[in-house]
Amino acid sequence: MASGFGVDVGGSGIKGAPVDLDTGRLLAERVRVETPQPATPEAVISVVGQVLGDSTGRFGLTLPSVVVDGTALTAANIDPSWVGTDVRSFVQAAAGREAVVVNDADAAGVAEVRFGAAQGVRGTVLLLTLGTGIGSALFRDGELVPNTELGHLELDGHEAEHRASDAARKRHDLSWEQWAQRLNAYLTHVDLLVRPDLVVLGGGVSKKADQWLHLLDVRPPVRPAGLKNDAGIVGAALLAAG
Repeated sequence: MASGFGVDVGGSGIKGAPVDLDTGRLLAERVRVETPQPATPEAVISVVGQVLGDSTGRFGLTLPSVVVDGTALTAANIDPSWVGTDVRSFVQAAAGREAVVVNDADAAGVAEVRFGAAQGVRGTVLLLTLGTGIGSALFRDGELVPNTELGHLELDGHEAEHRASDAARKRHDLSWEQWAQRLNAYLTHVDLLVRPDLVVLGGGVSKKADQWLHLLDVRPPVRPAGLKNDAGIVGAALLAAG
């Protein structure tokens, strides 16, 4: 059995676990620690060390950032000091082991295409993670188009993630029906841009799909993430394995 380790850094929590790379199953209960505030590189990497525990070998790390060649070019829902940081070198020096650093939604999408709701789906697949913000991962016939940032599109005069994320639902005390109206507007807008054959909705809200899935009224088929909120961990481990 091939195994790996994935760590998923989010705006509210940092979680990780060992992963069976043949099935996408977590091999142990995931460890989750609250994201430190402010979420500076030093503070976050300290928590990543806690999540890694006594595991060994190469691991995958996700960030809510555009990541190019291991360097963070943006910082969404973490400290702005990440921008311009050579995260791969920084993490490897701190952890004393090799690491692969990727965008969090891209990692989740890779897991969903391999093992989850998008497994075997051809054409254009869009995964959206609805949590502290909105992350996006775009695939064409299973191939990733990296670092799309569709959560930052404008929706009703605001960034979409400030209107339609799960955090926005909680912050504005929206009912599921009210939130679904915003999500419908956002998905309709995205549909006009990329015309996906399937939309997969992940993040923490995917665990509650029975509350909102039937309220959506958009053109493309919509499925909740099959791996739910573990998709980022699984995708990070897969990408680290190469």
